[in-house]
Amino acid sequence: MATQDSTEIYEQVREHYSSASRATNTKYGEAVAKSFGYSADELSSIPQDSNLGLSCGNPLAIASLKEGETVIDLGSGAGFDVFLAAPKLGPTGRAIGIDMNDIKATHPSAATITFVKANITSVPLPDATADCIISNCVINLVPDADKPTVFGEMHRLLKPGGRIAVSDILAKKPLPDRLRRDVAMYVGCIAGASEVGLYERWLAEAGFKDVVIVNTGADLNVYLETGEDGERKDGATGCCGPPQTGGCAPPAPAAPASSGCCAPAVPAGVVDEKTDLNEFVGSYKIFAVKN
Repeated sequence: MATQDSTEIYEQVREHYSSASRATNTKYGEAVAKSFGYSADELSSIPQDSNLGLSCGNPLAIASLKEGETVIDLGSGAGFDVFLAAPKLGPTGRAIGIDMNDIKATHPSAATITFVKANITSVPLPDATADCIISNCVINLVPDADKPTVFGEMHRLLKPGGRIAVSDILAKKPLPDRLRRDVAMYVGCIAGASEVGLYERWLAEAGFKDVVIVNTGADLNVYLETGEDGERKDGATGCCGPPQTGGCAPPAPAAPASSGCCAPAVPAGVVDEKTDLNEFVGSYKIFAVKN
């Protein structure tokens, strides 16, 4: 992993999440979303195939969206948070999803919803487009060298006084090499996690103020312990568990499974029944205002 350049990392991420977007495992996605605070009513109000089970929080819970506002979702995936945001914005608002995969092929743009195929480091939208920018478990997938660029794009895209509401996985401490260097753990939102201090610095350098970064305390083992049937199991026996536990992940170096897991296809030896993801990383909510 350490020898890969940014282009290779982006391609790994694109291929993995393109595969995940074709998944049909709705029970897993529902279970993961509920564990991060989404209600059954919310999940029933959106296209079923928009929920891939890739959340690590609920950015809409801290976004305070209002009618008439424009919100941009960076790394929108199949449109999960975009579809949930749109009703809050009313008929005069706009919800714009940005993703490296072509979401329009599955969900065409509507009156108040637009999907744009682009990398979140270079968004083809004018300055001062949005009142609020959200993102859910995506920035950790960007190589560290490019993360300041993402925060710079957020600042550029926001109107004066605009805000960001982000859910992301951050590292509680330096990650061991066995996690940091593993490709499956990178595309699974773990190995690319940066420490809180770096996020604080990058946000300040981009021009944000009133920065708040809080560990939600959510249990990230939900990725490892939730089966395809949506049921939680003890130990790493769920959809993302290693092959010897009966999970859906293939042995390394097989291609990642398209189950929709946030931490899928983890090879044996990297994560086992004794691994506690919460020891190394956490689900954080991040709020900041454009200076």
